[in-house]
Amino acid sequence: MVDAELRRIADRYLQRERSGHTLQPTALVNEAWLRLVRQDRPNFENRQRFFALAAQMMRHVLVDYARRAGATKRSGERVELHDTIADGGLQLDRFLVLDQALDHLARFSPRQANVIELHYFGGLKLDEIAHLLGVSAATISREQQAAEAWLSQAVT
Repeated sequence: MVDAELRRIADRYLQRERSGHTLQPTALVNEAWLRLVRQDRPNFENRQRFFALAAQMMRHVLVDYARRAGATKRSGERVELHDTIADGGLQLDRFLVLDQALDHLARFSPRQANVIELHYFGGLKLDEIAHLLGVSAATISREQQAAEAWLSQAVT
């Protein structure tokens, strides 16, 4: 059951990739799982928290993969990574910019960055995020709108 949900999250990450992409959902799940269990004190207090951490690990795996692909591209070697990574046809460079923007957002508004990651990358609904974070769904909705507005400015 857990594997099926993790594969759904991985599929969400990879859904815009070309067929035959070298990083398949199973590989993404496996790498994320290895990173999860290597943590000193993983906090799997509930189902939502576990999947939120898994989604975060998958994002980090993809960022590492994108950086390696970018380094390969700059060195003139063949690149296996298609230039779309996330929804909306986000280019490789723009994916890395988005990752940096999310990290920057997390420094001054950790909850807003967390809401974006949980919703867009983890596939959680606003009410699930609200329950996980212990606030109202209306608060999460406002946080999401503010974060989206900030991110749209940061990545342009």
